[in-house]
Amino acid sequence: MERRKYVIVMAAGSGTRMGASLPKQFIELDGKAILHRTIELFLEACPDIKVITVLPQDHMDYWKKYCLKNNFDCPQVLVKGGITRFHSVRNALDKVPEGALVAVHDGVRPLVSPVLVRDMFAKAETTDALIPVVPCVDTMKMLEKGTDGLVAMPGCNVDRSLLYGVQTPQVFHSETIKAAYRQPYETSFTDDGSVVEKYGKNLSFITGERFNIKITTQDDLLLARAIISLPSFSS
Repeated sequence: MERRKYVIVMAAGSGTRMGASLPKQFIELDGKAILHRTIELFLEACPDIKVITVLPQDHMDYWKKYCLKNNFDCPQVLVKGGITRFHSVRNALDKVPEGALVAVHDGVRPLVSPVLVRDMFAKAETTDALIPVVPCVDTMKMLEKGTDGLVAMPGCNVDRSLLYGVQTPQVFHSETIKAAYRQPYETSFTDDGSVVEKYGKNLSFITGERFNIKITTQDDLLLARAIISLPSFSS
């Protein structure tokens, strides 16, 4: 029997790096808020999915009014963000039952394909934790701050073939991630996979997508607008 599907959409950030008056998740991308597009893609992938949206407390009313004004009739549980991403996810997991599959996704990754989402949920039925990754294509250097700027760290050579960029959504058995998030917070927790790994569970990996970018700066927004305008993206 298939597990019920949940998605926790993380949109509690203030978006200071974007340099806009509005948090980045509410900025429009081709006529819709980035967060709107992100939630829509999960509904397209899995129409029966349960949506939990994590928001800044002072923008909850803004999002409710946005959904009403734009006829975005998506049943969703709204959760107040915590002092860190870790605490925000923990708050949201209180709304997820045992025995489910739960994806945790950045609200500002609106370009992931429904195909990847469906594929991940299917594969996650048989693994505790499934993480999308993309291989590193750039040459990597380990640098440190010197008196005249950045300098190379002697003897530190990086093998690019071993490096991968981690994306979301990350999909877990709910009982696994809920137990993992009962651990005390550590600054080493950079994503949900690192929390589950610290708990002692092995991670499984799947190839992610190059276009699944996280929109955090104005340059990212320009790139997202270019991607979404491609005929191959919308087809």
